[in-house]
Amino acid sequence: MASDDTSGQDDDDLRASLLSLSHLATGQMELEDVLTRVAEFAVSAIPGADGVGLTLLESGRADTMVASAPFVAEVDAIQYGIEEGPCITSAAEARTVRSGELDTDPQWPRFGPQIGHLGVHSALSVPLLTHAGVLGAMNVYAHKRDAFDEDGARIGELFAEPAAIAVQNAHVLAQAQRLAAQLQVAIANQATIDQAVGILMSRHGGDPEQAMDQLSQVSHEQHEKLHTVAFKIVQDAVQRASGGRNSDERDKP
Repeated sequence: MASDDTSGQDDDDLRASLLSLSHLATGQMELEDVLTRVAEFAVSAIPGADGVGLTLLESGRADTMVASAPFVAEVDAIQYGIEEGPCITSAAEARTVRSGELDTDPQWPRFGPQIGHLGVHSALSVPLLTHAGVLGAMNVYAHKRDAFDEDGARIGELFAEPAAIAVQNAHVLAQAQRLAAQLQVAIANQATIDQAVGILMSRHGGDPEQAMDQLSQVSHEQHEKLHTVAFKIVQDAVQRASGGRNSDERDKP
C-alpha cells in the first residue's frame, strides 16, 4: 500500500510540474531563465532528485548550461571539462543514461572519481529530443546511491518531452532576437559608412567607389573596423559643423 501511495504522489508531482511547465511564458523570459525554471520544475517532478541541470547544445557542443543548485553546476563543469559523463553520453547517443554508483561506474572512469568529493552518487540523464534531433540534455543528480529506478527514469522521460518543446521555443526566440539585434547593428553601421563616404566625397571629390577605397585604406592602416573609422569621420564632421555654427553665432552683430 505504501508503494501505491508513493507512486500516486510521484504522479501528482509530475502533473503539477507539467502544469507549471505549460504556463511558462518563454516569450517573456531570457533563454537562461527559461532553462533554469525548467530545471527547477524537473526537481519537483522526478522522485529522488536533489538537483537538475540543463545543457543546450549548439553545433554539437555544450553552449548553455544552467543548474538548479550549485553542486549541479560543479558536477556539470567537471564532466564538460574532461568531456566525459552521463550528460555527454546521453546527448551523444540520444538515449537515457542512469547510474547509482557514479564513483565506481565503469562507463565514466575519469568522471566518477572526480565528483566523489561532492558526495553525488546517482545520475539520470535524459536527452531533450525534438523533430530536428538532440537539442540538449537534462541531467538529474542525487547524493544517495541508487536514487533513480526504472519508474524514475520513466518520469524523467515523460517530463523531458514537453521540456524539450519549451526549451526549443525559447531557443528559437533567443536566436531570432539575437539575429534581429545583429541586423539592427548592421543597418546602423551601413548608414554610418554611407555618411562617411558622403563626407569624404565632399572633402576630396571623386565618386563613391573612390571614397570607399579611401575609407577601406584608413581602416586597414589603423587596424580598425570599417564602421569604426566611418563613425570617427562622421563624429569629426559633426564636431566641425557644430564649431562652425558657434563661430558664426559669435560673429553675428
